[in-house]
Amino acid sequence: MSVLIRGGVVVNADGETRADVLCEKGRIVAVGTGLAAGADTEVIDAGGQYVMPGGIDPHTHMQLPFMGTVTADDFFTGTAAGLAGGTTTIMDFVIPSPQESLMGAFKKWRGWAEQACSDYTFHVAVTWWDESVHADMGTLVNQHGVNSFKHFMAYKNAIMADDEILVKSFRRALELGAVPTVHAENGELVFQLQQELLQAGVTGPQAHPLSRPPVVETEAVQRAIAIANVMNTPLYIVHVSCAESVEAIALARSRGQRVFGEALAGHLVIDDSVYTHPDFDFAAGHVMSPPFRSKAHQAALWNGLQAGSLHTTATDHCTFCAAQKATGRDDFTRIPNGCGGVEDRMSVIWDTGVNGGRLTPSEFVKVTSANVAQIFNMYPRKGVIAVGADADVVVWDPEATRTISARTQHARGGFNVFEGRVVRGNPSHTVSNGKVVYAQGDLRAVKGAGRYVERKPFGPIFDALQRKRQSAA
Repeated sequence: MSVLIRGGVVVNADGETRADVLCEKGRIVAVGTGLAAGADTEVIDAGGQYVMPGGIDPHTHMQLPFMGTVTADDFFTGTAAGLAGGTTTIMDFVIPSPQESLMGAFKKWRGWAEQACSDYTFHVAVTWWDESVHADMGTLVNQHGVNSFKHFMAYKNAIMADDEILVKSFRRALELGAVPTVHAENGELVFQLQQELLQAGVTGPQAHPLSRPPVVETEAVQRAIAIANVMNTPLYIVHVSCAESVEAIALARSRGQRVFGEALAGHLVIDDSVYTHPDFDFAAGHVMSPPFRSKAHQAALWNGLQAGSLHTTATDHCTFCAAQKATGRDDFTRIPNGCGGVEDRMSVIWDTGVNGGRLTPSEFVKVTSANVAQIFNMYPRKGVIAVGADADVVVWDPEATRTISARTQHARGGFNVFEGRVVRGNPSHTVSNGKVVYAQGDLRAVKGAGRYVERKPFGPIFDALQRKRQSAA
């Protein structure tokens, strides 16, 4: 069956135009005025609405084994929630345990993801190093469509990558045409601060932001930028949360470095007062890393998005229920780190960004889909309404309002960091792979309908960077 989206305003990263959009066999086959509908065509009336590329969330954790438990959302429930919110592709993370082969972990995650109902792709984390890791990185890039590798600079005694691993992995990524990404927090400083707080008897969620002040993030951001500069690699920094990190990225870019920054929807609208809430379940429900910051840091993140120092928006969707969070009731370091948001990112950013006068609709498309697709080499298959692109489309009603609540969300976990927030601007319809999967509140997610998206390595610019590094050596 074909899908015709008629009478809306098509919004891409480079502008707006009134047009119909015809989808057939999973692709967009026509964009123009007066398109005709066949006998078997499902017609969506988009009058008074925007027609935009489906959202791409570049940072999710579905079915993640972490801190002694497993996230509440698996690949079916998590991607279904995403579709309800207008997100049609997720970028999840394969995270091998230390000494676990990258290929073994990748195959395990691929198996878990077979139940996804939207498209998905993977970053693969480098958590340890030997020659097998070097070889597996090549196999992943050349045979399995992986072109980004994640490095946790935090979580000492678990998955933290030290400077030696960063140098070796960045070098290998450059050889392969892949993008290194980092979770930037100084893991040693975090560990020491955690121990000091526990020894002082500060054991509740209020200690979490105290153990991860902005300086531990900024130091790691600056260190990662310096290593990437010496190695001549691009760098993508996930969940940037503080003003100093935005400034470090802007400075590096002003000097010609290819550094990209990601902001989380939660960090853009939630402040650190949540950690002093008297209810443990509420405070613990907001424990994630980096933690939520003050309103001054929120303003800096918005400035970074507006100025182009930050490029993408994500959620770090990583849900845990109250019983899982309660394992850290007497020791905040045992509270599983993670919050949800894949269902609400688009609406929160539209309401706060576009309605708030911070972003234009085209800039909204940039930071919710187009930039991700370009940075990770999925464009123009993803991130644009154009002939030949995947038929991943969200029809956006700018006047529709809803109140975000855990009681009505499709995601699991029973908690929502945006609880009670009223947002204006929501999807009326979501089209994924050419099929209507969400229509006016009716979620039609099909388990296993999602496809794995292979991403080719980068070519000429990486070749030039490689030559530059070799000549410098």
